[in-house]
Amino acid sequence: MPWNPDVYNKFKEIRYAPFYDLIRDIHAKQGMSMIDLGCGTGELTKVLADKFPVSRVLGIDTSAEMLAKVPNQENISFEQRSVEEQLALPDKWDAIVANASLQWVEDHATLFPRIIEKLLPGGQLAIQMPSQKENILNQLLYKLVHEKPFHELLEASIRHSPVLSLDEYTRLLISNGAEDVVVYQKVYPIIAGSVETLYEFIAGSALEPYMERLQEPLRSDFARVFKDRIAQSFPASPMIYSFKRIILIARF
Repeated sequence: MPWNPDVYNKFKEIRYAPFYDLIRDIHAKQGMSMIDLGCGTGELTKVLADKFPVSRVLGIDTSAEMLAKVPNQENISFEQRSVEEQLALPDKWDAIVANASLQWVEDHATLFPRIIEKLLPGGQLAIQMPSQKENILNQLLYKLVHEKPFHELLEASIRHSPVLSLDEYTRLLISNGAEDVVVYQKVYPIIAGSVETLYEFIAGSALEPYMERLQEPLRSDFARVFKDRIAQSFPASPMIYSFKRIILIARF
């Protein structure tokens, strides 16, 4: 699926805020080797590398469009590959960071132990994901793609969120040897003046795979119905969207 970095980055201040909370709890180590799983345009990979200047950082992403925007910096490199492809390699790391990317990878009960295996002794894990099952825009979208006339065309593309509960992630981390575990959910509120603002916010992420599969006039119909649902869910002005994120930090 091609990603549009310009659409995604319209709300980059909102999308980037959890990243700073995420990396705040990573402890510096001399000559750290770090990997950013799902680095996107690499802008936050650079923030990571600058925070830990005596480090070597690799960013990976599946999107050629995103990787075309990455910065050029001596201690950062980038590769086009998926998380699954990366985990098949023998490389191990002092810190593994995944910012708003693992919600696109299936089966977290299997995925997390595989990621943890790629940490060096004393390695650190820092992961942030949207709470997809709790966020209203995701709920509205999930319901709509199951309705006629859209379901028939979108059925093969419908994603069932792999994101687990805080309890399940806590058990996964500790049962796989984690120490100093920090697991929490935080709300990053979006104050929107219009339905269009909330629509554009999700258009750059979860909505994109569905719109890609729809042709006119169904594409316009889908957008119209979705905006109507947003308006019904947020009748007051300004519209206050409690955008929830899961943050997981652990040392092994």
